[in-house]
Amino acid sequence: MSQVLITGATGLVGGHLLRMLIEAPDIAAITAATRRPLADAEGVLNPHAPELSDALAQVVDPVDIVFCCLGTTLRDAGSKAAFIQADYQLVVDTALTGLRLGAKHMLVVSAMGANPHSMFFYNRVKGEMEEALRAQPWTRLTILRPSMLLGDREQKRANEAVLAPLFRLLPGNWKSIHAHEVAQAMLSEALTPGREGVTILPSAKLREIAASEA
Repeated sequence: MSQVLITGATGLVGGHLLRMLIEAPDIAAITAATRRPLADAEGVLNPHAPELSDALAQVVDPVDIVFCCLGTTLRDAGSKAAFIQADYQLVVDTALTGLRLGAKHMLVVSAMGANPHSMFFYNRVKGEMEEALRAQPWTRLTILRPSMLLGDREQKRANEAVLAPLFRLLPGNWKSIHAHEVAQAMLSEALTPGREGVTILPSAKLREIAASEA
């Protein structure tokens, strides 16, 4: 039985994952740190504050596994500085909170193309975030790199409406993936004993894991 911490529970992947965690018999306790209160999350400890870092500071119960589903776009963030805060700093803050509370395994949603040396800002920040987590003393670190995500967001993204149908036709890691598949793969990986160290799961592997759990 595992005690878990999740950030990003109000987002696309995190919302699916939270519902799966609530129903999972192997999960003993769930803490979801959020910026706004959760609705319909009975049994979930929900420290919340306008600044996520303040919500994380409220978490005091021991944790075994950390799930981080934070992520935005440069357009939604409004500036490069705000994007870095959301997709780099708050992910690192989530990780540090987990380590402080004794967690051994962290699973994080990154992105296909993440590379700290990328010429593209989005991919570079994702890559730098991954590097920061690799430098931390995790017994086990699982990095998920999904392609374009499918699913119903509270805030629609115009580029996804245009590109999603095209990405459905692409092969391998480029093919779009539904958010619930990413969440299912994330939970499955967390509950499956695995080797220590860093594991990177590209989009095609995420679909494969999710299909095996269907």
